[in-house]
Order: sequence, then C-alpha cells, then structure tokens
Amino acid sequence: MKKDILTILDLTKTDIDYLLNRAIELKKMQKQGVSYRPFAGKTLGLIFDKPSTRTRISFEAAMIQLGGTPLFISAKDTQIARDEPIRDTARVLSRYIDCLAIRTYSQGLLDEFAQFSSIPIINALTDLYHPCQVLSDIMTVVEKKGRYDKIKISWIGDGNNVAHSWINAAAVLGLDLVLACPKGYYPDEEILKRAFERGRGKIKLTSDPVEAASDADVLYADVWASMGQENEHKERKLVFEPYKLRGKLLQYASEDVIVMHCLPAHREEEISEEVLEGPKSVVWDQSENKLHMTKAILEALIGGKSAVS
Repeated sequence: MKKDILTILDLTKTDIDYLLNRAIELKKMQKQGVSYRPFAGKTLGLIFDKPSTRTRISFEAAMIQLGGTPLFISAKDTQIARDEPIRDTARVLSRYIDCLAIRTYSQGLLDEFAQFSSIPIINALTDLYHPCQVLSDIMTVVEKKGRYDKIKISWIGDGNNVAHSWINAAAVLGLDLVLACPKGYYPDEEILKRAFERGRGKIKLTSDPVEAASDADVLYADVWASMGQENEHKERKLVFEPYKLRGKLLQYASEDVIVMHCLPAHREEEISEEVLEGPKSVVWDQSENKLHMTKAILEALIGGKSAVS
C-alpha cells in the first residue's frame, strides 16, 4: 500500500522515530564509506514550481547514492503549464516513475496529485508546509541534544510554512515549542487548532522574542519574507527587526543552546553574521542532514523497509 508524506500529520510518532533512527544510521554508513544502493532501476520524479538549492540537490543526491535515478521536471516545461488536469498528469507519471516529490505553491495541487497517483507523493515544500525540512531539523536536534523531548524549541520570526510543520511535529511528538511572531504574522489558525486538538506537547504563541528565547535549548530563525512575498520585503523588515536573532537574544537562552536556520539566510536581517557563523550555530550540519533524512524517507516509501505505516 502506497504512503504519501504531504504533511507531518501523515506520520505517527513511531514513523518519525523510525525515520530519525534510520537517517542517523544511513549518515553513519556514508561516513564509513559503506556502499548501499538498493534502488537500481528505480526513478524519482521531481516537479518543482519554486527555486531550490538544498531541497532539490538533497533529493537528487539521495536518490543517486541509493542507486536510483532522479528525474527533474520543471513544471513550466510540462503540459501542466498548458492546463492539463493534475489528475491526468498524476495517473500518467504513476506509470513511468516510482515516487514523486513536488515543490509548489498550492497544497491543494499536491493533495490532488496524491489522490490520483498510485505512487508515493512527497511534499518538497508548499506555501503551507515543509515537512521534510522539519524532519531533518529534528534529526539535527537529536544529534546535538540526544533527544527531542524535554527540549525547549523556540521559533523566532514569521509564522510560515516551516513554522507550520514544526507545529505539526509538536502535535505528533509532544514537543515543547514556543513561537515568537509579530502580531498579524502568527501561524495559520486552523493548523494551530488541529495541533491543539491532539492534546500532545506544549505549543505556545507569543509576540515577545525574549520570552521565547528565555532558557531555550534550540533557537530557530527563518527568512522574514518567503518566496512569493518579495513585494512585502520592505514592510516586513520594519515589523520583524525586533525578532532578529542576534547575540543579545542568545544571552537569554540556555548555556548550551543551538542555533538553527533552514537557509538561505539573509545575514543581518533575521540573523546576525555573528550568530550564524558563531559557535552555537549548527546550520551546516542541519543542512547536511537533509540528505540523510531524504534517504530514509525514500527508502521507507519506495523500498518498503520500514515501520512507516
């Protein structure tokens, strides 16, 4: 039976724990030079509407290292751009490839692909969610802290798609998550409502970045204007200036706090050069872990060697 990852809510705690352990194991194998290529003859399709560096390359490299073939598909070069129904494209691609990762604007488009595809569909980013990013982020937290429970994770900035996936992860795993966002830029109310209804973890909203940073074990920053919001950049810079992750803010956090950013970073906007390049920053390990988590996800969905239900 096929399995999609459209949001983190598609996964159980057991699923996520499996993926975390498997990603760490696959990373160790790569570092030891172990060749593991179970996907000979398998093909991963990548339909991307939005620009990408880390997500695209991590998916392509993961598939190649597993012995399979990635096939990049620019949406503007397909018949989708000429209004072919999504359901038609989905059913045809299901006959050609073994898995499809999609990076697009609309979550509804992704959901329709999943509805009409007989192959696994992976959300490689939409305006609402970025589940693979947050799964690799949690892997980084586990590597650096030894666990994800009893850890205060503080998001400082916009209530965007990555924040939404952190909210979903908190609901599934029972995380202690604080989100500091300016009023008017809070996460989506329906996403928060569904998370609260699960009754797991501790999710708190505040407009005070100092409150969020106080005793935090993880401080997380992201860009203030996501793709598609470029025309709001000047306005957002003014609103978000107090939410800049700078050295002064780190003073409120725990002594062994780690700093995360999913990149690309706008230095001296949402994060200072001093913090991004400082000893508390784990952003380069975080970025690398996208590769290893992607391998674990692909292995689970294509190879069927997992507890992912």
